Amino acid sequence: MRNIWIILVILTLFAFLLGWLELISFTLVAVLLVTTFIKGQLVSDYFMGLKDVDLKYRIIPTVWLLIVISVIAFTYYFPVVD
Repeated sequence: MRNIWIILVILTLFAFLLGWLELISFTLVAVLLVTTFIKGQLVSDYFMGLKDVDLKYRIIPTVWLLIVISVIAFTYYFPVVD
């Protein structure tokens, strides 16, 4: 559990530093979205305790997370222009 916490902190610091240093590009946004998905899966598996349950229960937060990240990616890469 401690290793998972450290991984979550490192990924969060990575995202923070990219924003703070203003190193945002199209590629880095994709990297950030992937790291966000990884963080969400780690939280779902270890802190929500879904690692050892049936797949049908694990798939619900995974699909929800994929939908949210997909909507964020879509709105970032295809913005509405007036």
